[in-house]
Amino acid sequence: MKYKRILLKLSGEALMGDKQFGIDNKRLQQYAEEIKKVVDKGVEVAIVIGGGNIYRGIQAEEGGIERTQGDYMGMLATVINGMALQSSLENNGMKTRLLSAIEMKQIAEPFIRRRAVRHLEKGRVVIFGAGTGNPYFTTDTAASLRAIEIEADVILKGTRVDGIYTADPEKDASAQKYDTITFDEVYKKGLNVMDMTAFTLCNENKLPIIVFDMNKPGNLEKLVSGEQVGTLVEF
Repeated sequence: MKYKRILLKLSGEALMGDKQFGIDNKRLQQYAEEIKKVVDKGVEVAIVIGGGNIYRGIQAEEGGIERTQGDYMGMLATVINGMALQSSLENNGMKTRLLSAIEMKQIAEPFIRRRAVRHLEKGRVVIFGAGTGNPYFTTDTAASLRAIEIEADVILKGTRVDGIYTADPEKDASAQKYDTITFDEVYKKGLNVMDMTAFTLCNENKLPIIVFDMNKPGNLEKLVSGEQVGTLVEF
């Protein structure tokens, strides 16, 4: 295996599948099966999942909800997604732990770095919920922060597209895909990989990012084996 410990970043929207909002159980099952393949190979897996399929803090402002309040509501949405993913993983025979940045003792352990690392060492899949626990930070930033804290080898950002392009491939048919790109090039070209806080955190801590299509079966397994999948952001 090329990567021993990974942090997988999933968007909340990805869990919707073909639905308009909420959680598609088929998509959840598909993700669980993909994750099991790499866990069975001995890869240590941590996961951060967004909450956009349930609630978005930024959109809340438009409805008159104060930004900080909206962001906390979004954090709770990520815990709901984390619980759903946890159930699906356990139904597929994996041992899991849900760690929350906001304390909620009945449903999740509080995030403690050493405890998270110990769970990974024991072969448990660790799901980080509630973002960073702070408003004004995205789940991309939470993914970068947690990956650095647990000393992950790489962040794997699972999206609907199969990598980073010169332009949005869903809008521009002439967009070209990068196999590899440097952090400096992403800055210069103004490409949208992660939000800038998260991206800079990875750059400063020399943590590579791979953007790939999580919905294509087998991609995650190929990635951790070292095959060229998606786009690698390197130094």
